[in-house]
Amino acid sequence: MADKIGAYICTGCGLGEALDIEALAKVASGKLKTAVLKTHEFLCGPEGAAMIKEDIEKEGLNGLVIAACSPRVNTDIFKYPPEIICDRVNLREQCIWCHPANDEDTQMLAEDQFRMGIVKVKEALPPEPYKVEEPATAVLVVGGGLAGITAALEAAKAGRKVVLVEKKDNLGGWMARIYKQVSLRPPYNELEDPDIGDRIKEVQANPNIKVYTGAKIEKISGEPLNFSVSIATKSGTATERAGAIVLATGAEPYDATKLESLGYGKYANVITTERLEEMAAKGKIVRPSDGKEVQSVSFILCAGSRDPEHLAYCSATCCIDSLKQAIYVKQQNPEAAVYIFFKDLRAPGFHEYLYKRAQELGVVFFRTESPQIEEGASGLVIRAQDVLVNDTIEADGIDLVVLATGMVSTAFSGEMILSAAEEEEDKKPGMEIATVRPDVYYNSDLLNLEYRQGTELPMLKYGFPDSHFICFPYETRRTGIYAAGSVRAPMDVQTTITDATGAALKAIQSIELTSRSFAVHPRVWDDSVTEFFMQNCTQCKRCTVECPFGAINEDEKANPLPNFARCRRCATCLGACPQRIISFKNYSVVQIGNMVKSIEVPEEDEEKPRIVVFVCENDAYPALDMVGMNRLTLSPWIRVIPLRCLGSMNLVWVSDALAKGIDGVLLMGCRHDEDYQCHFIKGSELCNYRLSKIKETLDRLALESDRVRFETVAIMDYRRVEGIVNDFAKQIEELEPNPYKGF
Repeated sequence: MADKIGAYICTGCGLGEALDIEALAKVASGKLKTAVLKTHEFLCGPEGAAMIKEDIEKEGLNGLVIAACSPRVNTDIFKYPPEIICDRVNLREQCIWCHPANDEDTQMLAEDQFRMGIVKVKEALPPEPYKVEEPATAVLVVGGGLAGITAALEAAKAGRKVVLVEKKDNLGGWMARIYKQVSLRPPYNELEDPDIGDRIKEVQANPNIKVYTGAKIEKISGEPLNFSVSIATKSGTATERAGAIVLATGAEPYDATKLESLGYGKYANVITTERLEEMAAKGKIVRPSDGKEVQSVSFILCAGSRDPEHLAYCSATCCIDSLKQAIYVKQQNPEAAVYIFFKDLRAPGFHEYLYKRAQELGVVFFRTESPQIEEGASGLVIRAQDVLVNDTIEADGIDLVVLATGMVSTAFSGEMILSAAEEEEDKKPGMEIATVRPDVYYNSDLLNLEYRQGTELPMLKYGFPDSHFICFPYETRRTGIYAAGSVRAPMDVQTTITDATGAALKAIQSIELTSRSFAVHPRVWDDSVTEFFMQNCTQCKRCTVECPFGAINEDEKANPLPNFARCRRCATCLGACPQRIISFKNYSVVQIGNMVKSIEVPEEDEEKPRIVVFVCENDAYPALDMVGMNRLTLSPWIRVIPLRCLGSMNLVWVSDALAKGIDGVLLMGCRHDEDYQCHFIKGSELCNYRLSKIKETLDRLALESDRVRFETVAIMDYRRVEGIVNDFAKQIEELEPNPYKGF
C-alpha cells in the first residue's frame, strides 16, 4: 500500500477564496498524516507540476492526492509513472462550483472528500500488469464478403498479418452476385460494374493475407493476443493463432415465403430483389411465367421490414436497391412503366442523387400502406391505400412485382440457446444467481467460442450482436471480437466499407492495448487485473454468470478461471462475489468500504444528515461535473464516491454506510434502456437487482428502505441529476435520523 503520500491542495480557480485552506490542510496533517503536504495557487501550471515531480524524486513518494479540479480534466498534466498511486479529489466542479463559498457545510464537504481521497490512496497498490506469453498479433476475419474483404485489406495495409476464412468456395459474398452497384464517387447517380473483383484480386495478391475458402470455424478458444482457432477445410483441420477477431459474415435476405399476403409463392411473377439481380446479370429482365420481356414493373418496399410480424427494423438498403433496379428496367426498356410503392423512401446522403435520377427517368412513386396483390386478367393487380390523398389506388396489368425483402443477420440463425444465467438458476440451493435481462444466444455456428457463457456472440435485439450504438459500435460482449458490416446492423455498400475499416482498426487497437497490458474500451488506460483469493471461494458461480464479457470460465469443480485479457476492468465480479474474494490492487471492497468509514458524521442534534452517492464514472460522474460547470446547486449533505461501474457495487458498502450512521445512500449509473446501453452492458441492472435484496433487509431491521435509492442517468442529464440529488436529500431530511448514528 502507498506509505509515502504527498497531499497537494490547489488554491486557484477560486478554491482559495471559497474554502478555508488551512483547515482543509489539517485533514492531511492529523490522523491521516501524509509525508508531504503543500498548497499551490496553480497546481496544473508549470511550477505546480514541477513541484510535485520534484517531491516524487526527493521524497520517494509512492502516492499522490491532488485536491483541485475534476479528474476528467488536465489528465496529461497529472500523469505519473504506474508505480505511483494517484487520486484526484474534485474540489472545484463538485464542491465550490455547486455549493456556496465560505460556508460551513461546503467546508465539511471538501474535508470529507479530501479525507476519502487520502484513504483511497492508502488502501491501494500499483497494478501488476498481465502479459500474454508469446502473443499472437494476426487478425482473424470471419467472412469473405465486402465487409470481410475490406477489413482484411485495411488490417493488412496497417502491417498486420490476416487470416481470412470464408465458408463458400469463392470470395465476394452478395457483391459477387449483383449486376451493378451504385457509384461510390460523384455524381453518385451512376450504376457501375461491382468493384468486388478488384478487391478480391488485391486480397489474393497481398502477402499479409492468408485465405481459407470452403472453410468454417470449428472452435475458438483463448483470449485476445492468444486466440487459438481451429478451421475445418476441405483437406482437414488447420490451426491458426490470432490476436483479435473481426466477424463479418454478413446477412441473408428475409425468407419471402413468409410474405404470402404479397403473393410470393402464389404468383410466379412476384419475385424478390435477389432474383431480379440474377435476371439482370444474365442479360434480360423477363416475366418468370413465360420469359417475355417486362413492360411494367412494380417494386414493393419494406416487404417484411418495419413490420412487427416479420422484421421490426429498417433493413437500410431496400430503398436503394429498388431505385437501382428501377433504373435497370428503364435502361433495358425506356418505355416500360415502373412504379415504386413505399412506406417511407429512405435515400440518405448522396443516395438522394440516385433518387432524383430515377424520377427523371420516369419512375412513379406512391406512398402507400397495406399493399395487396392479386392476379388480374392482364397481369398482376396492386391495390394500396395512398396516404397522401387518403384514397385507394390500383395498378393493374403489371408484368412483374419485385418485393424488396429485408436483411437478417447471419448471427440470427439456428435455435435460440438459453442464457447462461437461466441455465444456472437455482442449481445451487441457497446461492441465488442474479438474473436481469437474459443473455440471448443463437446457435449460428459462426465462431464456436469455448466460453462458458455461450458459443456465439450474445444478442441485444433483432438478432444482431449487441453493441453500444453511441459509444462503441464495433464492440461486442466478447473482448477482442468486433462485428462489422450487415452481421452487426443493416447497411449499404458505402456504410459497410466504412464499418469494416473501423472494425479492423478496433481489432488492431485491441491487439496494441492488450500487448501493453491495458484494457479495451471504455477503460483503455487501465492495466489492473482481478485477483482471486480462492481459499474462500464457495463456487457459487456468480462471478462467471454475471461477468458481461465472458472473461471467467470454470474448471470441472466450478472454480472460476479468469481470462485476464478478456477482462474490461468493470469489476462486476467484485460486486457479485458474496464472499468478497475478488479485488484489484487499486480497487477493492476494503478500499471503498474504508472511504465510506472515513466520512465524518455529525451528531444527531446538529441536524446535518449525510448521504453517500456512489456514481458510475462513465455517465453519472461527468453529469455531476456539469452540474458544477453550469453553476447549479447541490445539497451539501452528499459525499461522492466514483465507481468503475455500478455493476461493481458490493452490498457491504451500503451496510458499511448505514452502520456508520450515514442517513442515505444514492446510486447513479448509466441508463440501460434500448437505445442507451450501460457502458458495461449490465452493470446498472445488476446493481438495481442487488439493491432489491438489501431493501428487504433494511425493512427487517426497521430501517426505512427509502434511505437507499437507485437512479440511471445519461451524460447530458445534469439538470435531472440536480433534481435527483436534491429531491433525495429532501426526502432524507424528512426521515428520522439514522438510529445507528453515533455508534
